[in-house]
Amino acid sequence: MRARIAAVQYQLRQIENWDGFEKQVDFVLNAAADYQPHFVLLPELFTTQLLSFMDNNDVPSAVRKLPAYTERYIALLRGHAMRHGYFLVGGSHPNIQEGKLLNTAFLFTPSGEVHTQDKIHRTRWEKEKWATDCGDVLKVFHTPHAKIAILICYDIEFPELARRVAEEGAEIIFVPSCTDDRQGFLRVRYCCHARAIENQVYVAMTSTVGNLPVTGLRLHYGQASVITPSDFPFARDGIAAEGVINEEQIVVADVDLALLDENRLKGTTIPLLDKRNDFYSLRPQIVTTA
Repeated sequence: MRARIAAVQYQLRQIENWDGFEKQVDFVLNAAADYQPHFVLLPELFTTQLLSFMDNNDVPSAVRKLPAYTERYIALLRGHAMRHGYFLVGGSHPNIQEGKLLNTAFLFTPSGEVHTQDKIHRTRWEKEKWATDCGDVLKVFHTPHAKIAILICYDIEFPELARRVAEEGAEIIFVPSCTDDRQGFLRVRYCCHARAIENQVYVAMTSTVGNLPVTGLRLHYGQASVITPSDFPFARDGIAAEGVINEEQIVVADVDLALLDENRLKGTTIPLLDKRNDFYSLRPQIVTTA
């Protein structure tokens, strides 16, 4: 089975009101639909664009105003998923649940279902500046096209998470991301490559690009890509498709899920099967040298 992925490099630009946000989202999601994808991916925290017309001088208070738009955000993206018939990983959006401020990725299905995946690990900015909370549930979603998981930005830098979802059958890991500089972007990008190789899965990532007149979110550095395992049946450099850095665009690639099954059994290396589960419960020996 083949699945088509469309990853949106979403450009953050100043808007005057909700209507400006809705018009931009309508444009990119309608454009993505032209490629007839099975999955569409938006970046992490792209809804912070709304802060450009809100008082954002007090960062912790400002980000806590965004959940007021959650219902409108859900209605907007859910409508696109149903109308176009694709699964939409709607980036992520600050979301308050039981008094906790979470960085939540929303998955919208063609049938109108809405699922969530909270970010498990917080960056220093999220802990120290935004005072957010961390999620504690990891999910694998079984869709008609593929088994998928969502690891939000920093979460892809923790190999244990990707391995856990891969062992539960995940074939595509979606990574919505938001980074302000090249170093931050490359941390996420390099880890996406590593997770694809380690777990013999496809990894689709995308980032915010552009700039905002918002404290802590002024500059963005990003690029979308669809990354493959590194072996003969796949792309030569492990990149099925990638965008132009810091440009507004949509990156599209087809991935062959049957190749994953074959590669996991007959690949040049088979790290998903070769992991020594008996060994990883052991503690390393400490050797003191002169």
